[in-house]
Amino acid sequence: MHSLLTTHWTAIDSPVGPLLLTAAADGALTSLSVPGQKGGRSVQEGWRSDPGPFRAAAEQLAAYFAGEPVVFRLPLRAEGTVFRTKVWDALDAVPYGTTTTYGEIAARVGASRAAVRAVGGAIGANPLLILRPCHRVIGADGSLTGYAGGLDRKIRLLALEGVPVPVPVRGRPAPGARGSG
Repeated sequence: MHSLLTTHWTAIDSPVGPLLLTAAADGALTSLSVPGQKGGRSVQEGWRSDPGPFRAAAEQLAAYFAGEPVVFRLPLRAEGTVFRTKVWDALDAVPYGTTTTYGEIAARVGASRAAVRAVGGAIGANPLLILRPCHRVIGADGSLTGYAGGLDRKIRLLALEGVPVPVPVRGRPAPGARGSG
């Protein structure tokens, strides 16, 4: 018998690169990471390679990447503060093919406008990329802002969901803008 502390993992190929999924022994997903992800996970000694707990996740992710409007129905167990958990729960409510802003997420969790940076920090610490759709959060001005998995992945995920992209990206010229190069 394995303890609940045993971490199971598997890797799944996807159009945005390999996905590393981890789960507790009871099958609750604890993370979904991509290569190069800020704060992402990598396989650790003692983890158990086992695709079994990930069958439903693999099926739902395959449907998602095939362009189906999937609402992920999977057991998730991300560890975080009460505030982060509230923010992550608010992410779960952002529908497929839509976007929201950091300010709107702050309002949903009852945080003040001054707490938008804290909301951004909680979103950036989301350990369950794609499953908990932090890629659907954009700047108040409609620009794409940071994404732990990289802005190129964020653009690809939004495009997959039918969100009109490209949109302005902070730090990059807007599409069609004239510039050198």
